[in-house]
Amino acid sequence: MARHLITSALPYINGIKHLGNMVGSMLPADVYSRYLRQRGHDVLYICATDEHGTPAELAAKEAGVPVAEFCAQAHDAQKAIYDGFQLAFDHFGRSSSPQNREITQEIARELKANGFIEERAIRQVYSNTDGRFLPDRYIVGTCPHCGYDKARGDQCENCTRVLDPTDLINPRSAISGSSDLEVRETKHLFLLQSKLAGEVESWLDERADNWPVLASSIARKWLAEGLHDRAITRDLDWGVPVPADTWPELAAENKVFYVWFDAPIEYIGSTKEWSDQDPDRRDWRSWWWKSEGDVHYTQFMGKDNVPFHSIMFPATQLGTRSPWKRVDVIKAFNWLNYYGSKFSTSQRRGVFTHDALEILPADYWRYFMMANAPESDDTSFTWEHFTATVNKDLADTLGNFVNRVLSFSRKRFGDAVPAGKPAGEAEARLGEEIARLLAEYEGHMETLQFRKAAAALRALWSAGNSYLEEKAPWLEIKSDEEGAALTLRTAMNLIHLYAVISEPFIPASARAMREAFTLTDDTARWVTAEEAKALASVPAGTAFTVPPVLFAKISDEDLAAYRERFGGEDPAAA
Repeated sequence: MARHLITSALPYINGIKHLGNMVGSMLPADVYSRYLRQRGHDVLYICATDEHGTPAELAAKEAGVPVAEFCAQAHDAQKAIYDGFQLAFDHFGRSSSPQNREITQEIARELKANGFIEERAIRQVYSNTDGRFLPDRYIVGTCPHCGYDKARGDQCENCTRVLDPTDLINPRSAISGSSDLEVRETKHLFLLQSKLAGEVESWLDERADNWPVLASSIARKWLAEGLHDRAITRDLDWGVPVPADTWPELAAENKVFYVWFDAPIEYIGSTKEWSDQDPDRRDWRSWWWKSEGDVHYTQFMGKDNVPFHSIMFPATQLGTRSPWKRVDVIKAFNWLNYYGSKFSTSQRRGVFTHDALEILPADYWRYFMMANAPESDDTSFTWEHFTATVNKDLADTLGNFVNRVLSFSRKRFGDAVPAGKPAGEAEARLGEEIARLLAEYEGHMETLQFRKAAAALRALWSAGNSYLEEKAPWLEIKSDEEGAALTLRTAMNLIHLYAVISEPFIPASARAMREAFTLTDDTARWVTAEEAKALASVPAGTAFTVPPVLFAKISDEDLAAYRERFGGEDPAAA
């Protein structure tokens, strides 16, 4: 089986993330990782908190604590939430780690030795009020491309165009809000992307046709506009320092590397963090060094991160002339909005991950987000849509099927799977349908089409309900007890099948379904087409229990309370 390296875009350290952050990177990466593991592949899923740059310094300043302390606390808080969502990282590291510092500095040295980094004097924005040079994210203003009035000096989050601070209209300091700015000369390091443009284009030509359309179109558009040399150092107190043995003058001025230079390198750094925890059994280089033909590397991210991962990070790797593993597939996502507009902490708009787990279990959110993943276009979260999805798909289609099959069988046949007749024509038709839908589900998972995969999974659940309605064991038992026993035995095998194949989407509920059966030798990792057709993994006589309700329905009162608490328009009142 293949070796799969999977990374999701690093969540910024400054604050708890909303559902849009989750669905655009970490959650689909987790679903895919779980699926691959179940199919028998060797998987390494790596992520970390992105702790350098302006957001960390500003957030620490607002919190009134040293930035290192703030980042340590925020990392633990974020990790606890991701554990709550059952994100099964192999390692969730920190970009401020010694490993990332070491690797980032070494990569910078290699780039300089190969002629791809040079020191340049530039004119940079200086705030007289703050008494310091302002890195790009410390400057906000109006985007010259789309008119968004809260664009940052490195990128407009509205139109995703990459910017320089001097591009902004009506710029002001993000620290003090002062517009008393001037431009002064200072020195910084530049990554000479222009010299690497041909290599990046050739590399992209080898890869991008295998990427989903969103990622490949963004990468090619950025490349078509031309690669410009980019400053990769900043005037900050917090970050990976420029190494004094290579650039003594800049090191003396406390220059640090640009967060978008060291953050992607943290994928490597975090893998080394993982490896250093058990060096006798883990080898980080086997995943990242001379592994081009041995490891398949998939990255997950929101569309705003694509330029950095498809162009800047590969250019960095290529420029080292070292055999670093480069990404094979980038899976990008559009925005998940909230009632048609962006999530906002300050305006109390939207659902943030800690609040989500407070009101409902993780599986409700995991399934909904992946069933409505913003793959082809931006999508919008509404409480009405969320409620309808939970009630129809999870509570009625899956949860009710499990409960009524097990409850009815226990009532009429006791606490063991009944035997009944041998499988007949209806069971053969069901087996063929389940095998067909399972192949469809697998195909969508292999091609990273999560909405379609969720629809196929839902169709698998619906097939069980259709079979149950067709056979109607509550009526069948009146005239054919053995036939009713067969129906229930078949339905219980469906429950076990659902437990196995639903695990990537709803791991806790899948575990509850699986544990309902006392199968001491239940080591099934996946379901083959033959097993799907046979539906015989749970033999007659197997003891079972009826688990608690898997999914409680969301009531009208719940819906109203959620809308009141989190904001959101009532369509009936519009």
